[in-house]
Amino acid sequence: MISLTINGEVRDVPAGKLLSDLIEELDLPDTRIAIEVNGSVIRRNAWCDVTLSDSDVLEIIHFVGGG
Repeated sequence: MISLTINGEVRDVPAGKLLSDLIEELDLPDTRIAIEVNGSVIRRNAWCDVTLSDSDVLEIIHFVGGG
């Protein structure tokens, strides 16, 4: 297991987990969100290429429309 900090909360996940798998596990939409890992924004098309590591810090931002 590895520990991640997601939006300020520590969460343990299995080692070797991909960012795309985490998004699916968290039941987040694959649109209208932005993800930053350790201070770098990760483009949506690269989510499946990012393997999460122990102590990674993620910020997940949901965009809300309205007027």
